Amino acid sequence: MKMRKVIPATMLAALALAPIFGQAPPPLLPPQQLDQVVARIALYPDPLIAQILAGATYPDQIGPAAMWADQHHYLTGAALAGAIQGDQLPWDPSVQALLPFPSVLEMMSADMAWTTQIGNAFLAQQPDVMDAIQRERRKARDFGYLRSNGQIVVGGGPYITILPTNPAFIPVPYYDPAIVYFAPRPGFAIGGGIRFGFGITIGAFFRPWGWGVGRFDWGGHAVFINDRPWGRTWANRGVYVHPYEGVRRVEGPRPVEQHRLEERSPREREAARRGEKPREEHRGR
Repeated sequence: MKMRKVIPATMLAALALAPIFGQAPPPLLPPQQLDQVVARIALYPDPLIAQILAGATYPDQIGPAAMWADQHHYLTGAALAGAIQGDQLPWDPSVQALLPFPSVLEMMSADMAWTTQIGNAFLAQQPDVMDAIQRERRKARDFGYLRSNGQIVVGGGPYITILPTNPAFIPVPYYDPAIVYFAPRPGFAIGGGIRFGFGITIGAFFRPWGWGVGRFDWGGHAVFINDRPWGRTWANRGVYVHPYEGVRRVEGPRPVEQHRLEERSPREREAARRGEKPREEHRGR
Protein backbone atom coordinates (compact mmCIF):
# COMPACT_ATOMS: atom_id res chain seq x y z
CA MET A 1 0.00 0.00 0.00
CA LYS A 2 1.42 3.35 -1.01
CA MET A 3 1.71 5.76 1.91
CA ARG A 4 0.79 9.38 1.40
CA LYS A 5 3.38 11.92 2.42
CA VAL A 6 2.19 14.01 5.34
CA ILE A 7 3.12 17.67 5.13
CA PRO A 8 3.72 19.29 8.55
CA ALA A 9 1.23 21.95 9.59
CA THR A 10 3.94 24.59 9.81
CA MET A 11 4.94 23.91 6.21
CA LEU A 12 1.33 24.08 5.08
CA ALA A 13 1.00 27.47 6.76
CA ALA A 14 4.15 28.70 5.05
CA LEU A 15 2.91 27.47 1.68
CA ALA A 16 -0.42 29.19 2.24
CA LEU A 17 1.27 32.47 3.05
CA ALA A 18 3.81 32.32 0.23
CA PRO A 19 1.51 33.79 -2.43
CA ILE A 20 0.48 36.56 -0.03
CA PHE A 21 4.00 37.61 0.86
CA GLY A 22 5.03 37.30 -2.78
CA GLN A 23 2.60 39.97 -3.86
CA ALA A 24 3.86 43.12 -5.48
CA PRO A 25 3.80 46.17 -3.20
CA PRO A 26 0.66 48.27 -3.25
CA PRO A 27 0.61 51.41 -5.39
CA LEU A 28 2.21 54.32 -3.57
CA LEU A 29 -0.40 56.79 -2.38
CA PRO A 30 0.07 60.47 -3.27
CA PRO A 31 0.21 63.05 -0.46
CA GLN A 32 -3.40 64.19 -0.81
CA GLN A 33 -4.72 60.64 -0.53
CA LEU A 34 -2.42 59.85 2.39
CA ASP A 35 -3.77 62.94 4.17
CA GLN A 36 -7.27 61.51 3.83
CA VAL A 37 -6.16 58.07 5.04
CA VAL A 38 -4.48 59.31 8.24
CA ALA A 39 -7.07 62.00 9.01
CA ARG A 40 -9.12 59.90 11.43
CA ILE A 41 -6.15 59.16 13.72
CA ALA A 42 -3.72 62.04 13.07
CA LEU A 43 -4.82 63.88 16.22
CA TYR A 44 -4.46 60.87 18.51
CA PRO A 45 -1.57 60.98 21.01
CA ASP A 46 1.75 59.84 19.58
CA PRO A 47 1.99 56.61 21.63
CA LEU A 48 -1.45 55.47 20.47
CA ILE A 49 -0.83 56.27 16.79
CA ALA A 50 2.41 54.29 16.89
CA GLN A 51 0.59 51.22 18.18
CA ILE A 52 -2.26 51.61 15.68
CA LEU A 53 0.12 51.84 12.72
CA ALA A 54 2.07 48.78 13.83
CA GLY A 55 -1.05 46.75 14.54
CA ALA A 56 -2.61 47.71 11.21
CA THR A 57 0.18 45.87 9.40
CA TYR A 58 -1.54 42.67 10.59
CA PRO A 59 -5.06 43.40 9.29
CA ASP A 60 -6.18 39.76 9.34
CA GLN A 61 -5.72 39.73 13.13
CA ILE A 62 -7.67 42.90 13.88
CA GLY A 63 -11.17 41.39 13.69
CA PRO A 64 -10.56 38.52 16.14
CA ALA A 65 -8.66 40.87 18.46
CA ALA A 66 -11.54 43.37 18.41
CA MET A 67 -13.96 40.61 19.41
CA TRP A 68 -11.71 39.45 22.25
CA ALA A 69 -11.24 43.02 23.52
CA ASP A 70 -14.99 43.62 23.44
CA GLN A 71 -15.75 40.41 25.33
CA HIS A 72 -13.08 41.15 27.98
CA HIS A 73 -13.54 44.91 28.18
CA TYR A 74 -14.44 44.75 31.88
CA LEU A 75 -10.88 43.63 32.71
CA THR A 76 -8.33 46.37 33.38
CA GLY A 77 -4.79 46.77 34.65
CA ALA A 78 -3.06 43.67 35.96
CA ALA A 79 -6.15 41.52 35.39
CA LEU A 80 -6.25 42.41 31.69
CA ALA A 81 -2.50 41.99 31.20
CA GLY A 82 -2.70 38.60 32.92
CA ALA A 83 -5.62 37.52 30.75
CA ILE A 84 -3.76 38.48 27.56
CA GLN A 85 -0.81 36.34 28.58
CA GLY A 86 -2.85 33.56 30.18
CA ASP A 87 -5.15 33.11 27.20
CA GLN A 88 -2.09 32.58 24.98
CA LEU A 89 -3.50 34.83 22.29
CA PRO A 90 -2.07 34.02 18.87
CA TRP A 91 -1.86 37.56 17.53
CA ASP A 92 1.25 39.62 17.08
CA PRO A 93 2.19 41.68 20.16
CA SER A 94 1.55 44.87 18.15
CA VAL A 95 -2.09 43.79 17.86
CA GLN A 96 -2.24 42.63 21.47
CA ALA A 97 -1.04 46.09 22.50
CA LEU A 98 -4.39 47.51 21.32
CA LEU A 99 -6.52 45.13 23.43
CA PRO A 100 -6.95 47.68 26.26
CA PHE A 101 -8.67 49.90 23.64
CA PRO A 102 -11.85 48.09 22.51
CA SER A 103 -13.23 51.21 20.83
CA VAL A 104 -10.07 51.65 18.74
CA LEU A 105 -10.11 48.02 17.63
CA GLU A 106 -13.82 48.35 16.90
CA MET A 107 -13.11 51.33 14.65
CA MET A 108 -10.39 49.40 12.85
CA SER A 109 -12.39 46.18 12.44
CA ALA A 110 -15.50 48.04 11.28
CA ASP A 111 -13.58 49.48 8.32
CA MET A 112 -11.14 46.82 7.22
CA ALA A 113 -10.59 48.54 3.88
CA TRP A 114 -9.18 51.54 5.76
CA THR A 115 -7.18 49.41 8.19
CA THR A 116 -5.62 47.42 5.37
CA GLN A 117 -4.88 50.58 3.41
CA ILE A 118 -3.15 52.40 6.25
CA GLY A 119 -1.28 49.25 7.27
CA ASN A 120 -0.04 48.70 3.72
CA ALA A 121 0.92 52.36 3.42
CA PHE A 122 2.88 52.13 6.67
CA LEU A 123 4.69 49.06 5.34
CA ALA A 124 5.42 50.52 1.92
CA GLN A 125 5.92 54.24 2.57
CA GLN A 126 6.41 54.87 6.28
CA PRO A 127 8.08 58.31 5.88
CA ASP A 128 5.20 59.51 3.71
CA VAL A 129 2.63 58.36 6.29
CA MET A 130 4.46 60.27 9.01
CA ASP A 131 4.62 63.39 6.84
CA ALA A 132 0.88 63.13 6.18
CA ILE A 133 0.17 63.00 9.94
CA GLN A 134 2.23 66.14 10.39
CA ARG A 135 0.36 67.95 7.61
CA GLU A 136 -3.01 67.12 9.15
CA ARG A 137 -1.86 68.16 12.62
CA ARG A 138 -0.61 71.45 11.25
CA LYS A 139 -4.00 72.18 9.71
CA ALA A 140 -5.83 71.41 12.96
CA ARG A 141 -3.39 73.54 14.94
CA ASP A 142 -3.41 76.48 12.56
CA PHE A 143 -7.22 76.55 12.52
CA GLY A 144 -7.22 76.60 16.33
CA TYR A 145 -8.65 73.16 17.05
CA LEU A 146 -5.51 71.39 18.26
CA ARG A 147 -4.32 72.89 21.54
CA SER A 148 -2.82 71.70 24.80
CA ASN A 149 -5.36 70.96 27.49
CA GLY A 150 -5.71 68.94 30.67
CA GLN A 151 -5.25 65.64 28.82
CA ILE A 152 -2.60 66.39 26.16
CA VAL A 153 0.42 68.59 25.54
CA VAL A 154 0.82 69.78 21.96
CA GLY A 155 4.45 70.39 21.07
CA GLY A 156 5.05 73.23 18.64
CA GLY A 157 8.61 72.61 17.51
CA PRO A 158 9.53 71.87 13.93
CA TYR A 159 7.30 68.80 14.30
CA ILE A 160 3.97 68.74 16.10
CA THR A 161 3.88 66.19 18.88
CA ILE A 162 0.82 65.17 20.90
CA LEU A 163 1.66 63.60 24.23
CA PRO A 164 -0.60 62.69 27.15
CA THR A 165 -0.14 64.89 30.23
CA ASN A 166 -0.17 61.69 32.27
CA PRO A 167 1.90 59.02 30.49
CA ALA A 168 -0.16 56.33 32.23
CA PHE A 169 -3.45 57.64 30.82
CA ILE A 170 -3.93 57.61 27.05
CA PRO A 171 -6.85 59.80 25.90
CA VAL A 172 -8.73 58.74 22.78
CA PRO A 173 -9.98 61.97 21.18
CA TYR A 174 -13.21 62.27 19.28
CA TYR A 175 -13.43 64.64 16.31
CA ASP A 176 -14.89 64.98 12.86
CA PRO A 177 -12.18 65.12 10.16
CA ALA A 178 -14.61 67.09 7.99
CA ILE A 179 -14.43 69.89 10.58
CA VAL A 180 -11.05 70.07 12.30
CA TYR A 181 -8.89 70.26 9.18
CA PHE A 182 -10.77 73.22 7.69
CA ALA A 183 -11.30 76.86 8.59
CA PRO A 184 -14.11 77.15 11.16
CA ARG A 185 -17.44 78.56 10.15
CA PRO A 186 -18.31 81.98 11.63
CA GLY A 187 -19.60 81.51 15.14
CA PHE A 188 -18.41 77.89 15.44
CA ALA A 189 -17.04 77.04 18.91
CA ILE A 190 -13.53 75.87 18.10
CA GLY A 191 -13.00 74.57 21.63
CA GLY A 192 -15.57 71.84 21.05
CA GLY A 193 -14.06 70.55 17.84
CA ILE A 194 -12.06 67.82 19.60
CA ARG A 195 -13.32 65.99 22.69
CA PHE A 196 -10.97 64.39 25.18
CA GLY A 197 -13.53 62.92 27.57
CA PHE A 198 -12.51 59.29 27.03
CA GLY A 199 -9.27 57.46 27.63
CA ILE A 200 -7.63 54.30 28.96
CA THR A 201 -5.29 53.90 31.91
CA ILE A 202 -2.12 52.14 30.81
CA GLY A 203 0.20 51.25 33.66
CA ALA A 204 3.42 49.32 33.99
CA PHE A 205 1.49 46.09 33.42
CA PHE A 206 1.51 46.83 29.69
CA ARG A 207 5.20 47.68 29.40
CA PRO A 208 5.95 44.34 27.65
CA TRP A 209 3.75 45.45 24.74
CA GLY A 210 5.68 48.68 24.31
CA TRP A 211 3.48 51.09 26.25
CA GLY A 212 5.57 53.75 27.92
CA VAL A 213 8.51 53.10 25.61
CA GLY A 214 7.06 54.02 22.24
CA ARG A 215 7.70 57.23 20.35
CA PHE A 216 8.20 58.91 17.00
CA ASP A 217 11.41 60.33 15.64
CA TRP A 218 9.55 62.67 13.32
CA GLY A 219 12.63 64.19 11.78
CA GLY A 220 14.26 60.82 11.21
CA HIS A 221 11.01 59.23 9.98
CA ALA A 222 11.31 56.43 12.52
CA VAL A 223 8.80 54.83 14.86
CA PHE A 224 10.03 53.28 18.10
CA ILE A 225 7.92 50.59 19.75
CA ASN A 226 9.18 48.85 22.88
CA ASP A 227 12.15 51.22 22.60
CA ARG A 228 13.24 49.63 19.31
CA PRO A 229 12.82 51.01 15.77
CA TRP A 230 9.86 49.39 14.05
CA GLY A 231 11.43 47.73 11.03
CA ARG A 232 8.57 45.82 9.40
CA THR A 233 8.30 46.74 5.73
CA TRP A 234 6.44 45.40 2.73
CA ALA A 235 9.53 43.45 1.65
CA ASN A 236 10.28 41.72 4.98
CA ARG A 237 6.77 41.44 6.41
CA GLY A 238 6.78 37.65 6.10
CA VAL A 239 9.84 37.19 8.30
CA TYR A 240 10.20 40.31 10.45
CA VAL A 241 9.82 39.75 14.19
CA HIS A 242 9.82 42.87 16.33
CA PRO A 243 11.50 42.42 19.73
CA TYR A 244 9.07 42.38 22.63
CA GLU A 245 10.58 41.44 25.96
CA GLY A 246 8.23 39.53 28.20
CA VAL A 247 5.55 38.76 25.61
CA ARG A 248 5.22 35.06 24.94
CA ARG A 249 4.61 34.18 21.31
CA VAL A 250 2.50 31.04 21.13
CA GLU A 251 1.61 28.53 18.46
CA GLY A 252 -0.83 25.68 18.44
CA PRO A 253 -4.15 25.30 20.26
CA ARG A 254 -5.09 27.81 22.92
CA PRO A 255 -6.17 26.78 26.42
CA VAL A 256 -9.82 26.84 27.39
CA GLU A 257 -11.08 30.37 28.05
CA GLN A 258 -10.96 31.10 31.79
CA HIS A 259 -12.89 34.38 31.84
CA ARG A 260 -16.52 35.13 31.35
CA LEU A 261 -17.38 36.79 28.05
CA GLU A 262 -19.26 40.08 28.38
CA GLU A 263 -19.65 42.22 25.31
CA ARG A 264 -19.99 45.96 25.80
CA SER A 265 -23.53 47.21 25.98
CA PRO A 266 -24.86 49.56 23.27
CA ARG A 267 -24.60 52.45 25.76
CA GLU A 268 -20.95 51.65 26.50
CA ARG A 269 -20.10 51.47 22.82
CA GLU A 270 -21.91 54.67 21.96
CA ALA A 271 -20.28 56.62 24.79
CA ALA A 272 -16.80 55.66 23.60
CA ARG A 273 -17.69 56.54 20.01
CA ARG A 274 -18.74 60.03 21.16
CA GLY A 275 -15.53 60.52 23.10
CA GLU A 276 -17.25 60.17 26.48
CA LYS A 277 -16.29 57.99 29.42
CA PRO A 278 -18.66 55.01 29.48
CA ARG A 279 -20.09 53.68 32.70
CA GLU A 280 -18.91 50.10 33.10
CA GLU A 281 -21.99 47.89 33.32
CA HIS A 282 -20.37 44.49 33.76
CA ARG A 283 -17.56 44.71 36.32
CA GLY A 284 -18.28 42.77 39.48
CA ARG A 285 -20.87 40.42 38.03
